Amino acid sequence: MALPTLFIPHGGGPCFFMDGLGPKGSWDAMAGYLRGIAERLPEQPRAILVISGHWETEHPMVTSGTTPPLIYDYYGFPPHTYQLEYPAPGAPDLARRVQSLLDVAGFKTGGDAERGFDHGVFIPFLLAFPVADIPVVQLSLLRDRDPEAHLRLGEALQPLREEGILIVGSGMSYHNMRGFFSSDPRHAEASELFDKWLTDAVTDPDVARRRAALASWQGAPAARAAHPEEEHLLPLMVVAGAAGTTQGSRPFSDHTIGVRLSAFEFGL
Repeated sequence: MALPTLFIPHGGGPCFFMDGLGPKGSWDAMAGYLRGIAERLPEQPRAILVISGHWETEHPMVTSGTTPPLIYDYYGFPPHTYQLEYPAPGAPDLARRVQSLLDVAGFKTGGDAERGFDHGVFIPFLLAFPVADIPVVQLSLLRDRDPEAHLRLGEALQPLREEGILIVGSGMSYHNMRGFFSSDPRHAEASELFDKWLTDAVTDPDVARRRAALASWQGAPAARAAHPEEEHLLPLMVVAGAAGTTQGSRPFSDHTIGVRLSAFEFGL
């Protein structure tokens, strides 16, 4: 059985584990979606390959250590949020398998035995997979941010889905820091416009059209208003590529701290 691929929102910093980042309850709906992921999977993954919007390298890199540490790459938050723990084991065998698949696809790759999990991984995974008993490998984004290259990355990784590997992209469907908490209605309007376009693209049953739309996302309505920088959108390209011909869906969408935020899945 092929496992699905997921594009999940990871929120703002350690938002699920503190008060004060928005009105009370701002992140509850998103947290509820994340907490429900594991029980909706057809089977427990053998391991998870995750692509976060917080790691970019010149060529694809994978975490290859056995006990990856955490990278608290957020700033100015309460002290207890720097004590969060997520002791999921690494998976050197999966790291090697990922490198092999990408090598065959023509990518130069590398392993990083020292790199840990950034907050785009451990913050949502503390909710989605709280026991931390499933091995996790993180794959970097490409620094050139070419959407076509990220789609090809995902396409090369498709065989993993038949091998018990869950492929997860962790980012945000909207990521313009000026839009969050803003009273300017133009930000909310832009988030709605882009989300509608993105939902239509992801859920298009014609896979060739879906791929072409995502590859040219910068031409979408309000694209740059929603993503002045695209590092939080690119994980979606990887999981869409890895989905192959699998149908896409939008299982979660909410108006959060002023803007529309959504999650997307392929095969669930």
